[in-house]
Formats: sequence, structure tokens, C-alpha cells
Amino acid sequence: MFVVGGESLIDLISKPIGPDGKRELVAKAGGSPMNCAIALAKLGGDTGFLCPISRDSFGDFILEPLNAAGVKLLLRDRVREPSTLSVVTDDGKGNPRYAFYREADRAFTRGGLIAALPADLTLFQIGGFCPIEPADAAVWLDVAREAARRGATISIDPNVRPSLIADMDAYRRRLDGFLDLAHIVKVSEEDLHELDAGKSLDAHAAALLGRPNCRLVVITLGAEGSLAFSAAANARSNIFPATPGGDNVGAGDTLMAGVLTWLADHGALSPAKLAGLDAKALGDMLWFGAVAAGINCSRIGANPPTRVEVEAVLRAR
Repeated sequence: MFVVGGESLIDLISKPIGPDGKRELVAKAGGSPMNCAIALAKLGGDTGFLCPISRDSFGDFILEPLNAAGVKLLLRDRVREPSTLSVVTDDGKGNPRYAFYREADRAFTRGGLIAALPADLTLFQIGGFCPIEPADAAVWLDVAREAARRGATISIDPNVRPSLIADMDAYRRRLDGFLDLAHIVKVSEEDLHELDAGKSLDAHAAALLGRPNCRLVVITLGAEGSLAFSAAANARSNIFPATPGGDNVGAGDTLMAGVLTWLADHGALSPAKLAGLDAKALGDMLWFGAVAAGINCSRIGANPPTRVEVEAVLRAR
């Protein structure tokens, strides 16, 4: 099973409603880990999601896309804390900007999370808010260690959120623990700029591959596509152009799910296989993820495609 650990929330997305500049907030269920879990399931993976869900009406709303995608909820008892909210606006270039109000996503215990991990665990994907708060980071790192002990490949998408981080240096130190454990690291160009603006993308990739367990690095570049680096090679992919009318919410999460799906399909999720990926394999992997992300971006909010939709595009090109 693929297991994704991290937050779910409600995205309140600011949208124009007329020519006079008025806007409204449209509610969509989201959160980077939740989006990734849904995308993995829709792409055909047996997927579990490790996150507390509130008993409130927003919690009901969050459950709808998870259930529709066939994601297995690993924490079955819902919590009293209200659902976490995210207000999403546009930076004027099509990129989402977020403000967060956190509650239910933090309503967990170390014992509860570890007890909910399945015995059959192929991959554990973590990231999002997990490294942000010191107490939360310590718990999630223990959960990731337990997943690794059970033989899971560990992947991380930190999805750095400066608006939530009070002390960036302390955050970097917490994140180091996760990066040292991970076999696969996916980051955006923006993430890397926040972590160390003075380092080139190639230098960042080399530093990540130099960590104890990292075997594959994926860097997303927004409209400029994506990069991948293994010990054996590197590659670049363009984006798959979205149909106009959508937005970029969930694009990186969907690309990550596409990458993980391609790796599983090709028997390449083990650390040894990841390290040996050549340029063609890396390019094919990125393109699969790009197609999935491009279809998602043709829609409003995070709405990842099914495997059938991705395969239709791949066959047509």
C-alpha cells in the first residue's frame, strides 16, 4: 500500500464573480498530502491516508473526494477540533498564495499514528505541514522512521509555507531530519529559494543526493516544467499544457503522485532502482507526472485525473 501522511483542509479559493472586481470564496477540499493521496488512488494505487478528520460539516466535505477516489482512511475516529482552513488567492501570475487556520490536522498522537500504519507498506509519502511545528515534526519523524523500519520507501514533498514558519532556521533543522530519511525528494523551485536562495538548482540537487538515503530528486519549475536527478543521470520535461479555465491548485501534488505511480509501475521504487534511473527513464517519469498535473490544472481546485485520462493523452502523443 501507498500511505500518505499529513494534512487535509478546506481551501477557500478567491474567485472573481463579475467585471466590477467583486470576488467570492469557493470551498474545495484540499491540502497537499490529501491531494497527493487522492491523485495516487485515482491513478490506480492502493492508497491510505493518515490524517485526523474533523466531525464538523467541513470534515464531511473533506471525506467526499477521499471516498470518491477510493482512498482508505487509516484514522477512523473523527476528532472534535474544527477542520483546518486555507484561504487561497492568486499572485497575478496564476500561482496560488495561501493563508492558514490550523486545527484538526494537528489533532493526533504518536501512538495513534503509528498504530494506524498498515503492515503491508510499500511507500510512505510525507510533507506539507509535518515539519512546521516542533512537536508535530518530532511525532511525524517517528512515524516515518517506523514506516522505514517496516521496509517502506520514504518520499517527501515539503511544500514550504513561509507564512506558517516563525523561525526559518529552526524549520530547516527540523526538515533536515526528514530529508535525511527520505529516498525520494520532490521540491519546487520556490521551496529551494526559501531554503537557500544562494544555491543553484544543480547544487541543491547534488546536496540532496548527498544525504544518507536520497536516491531521486525531482524539482518543479512551474510553467518551465520539471527536472529529475538520480546518481546515474538527470533529465528535464516540459509541462503538459492545461486547457484554459483551470488553476494550478494541486499541480505539484498531482505531479508527485504521477512520479510515484510511474516508479511503482516500472518496479523502480526500491533505493537501488531509484539510484540507477537513466536519462530516458527520468524523462518518461517526469512526462507521466506532467500529463497528470496538466490535466489537473485544466480544472478549478485540486482535481487529479484518473489513470484512464492520463493514458489517453500518452497514447495520443
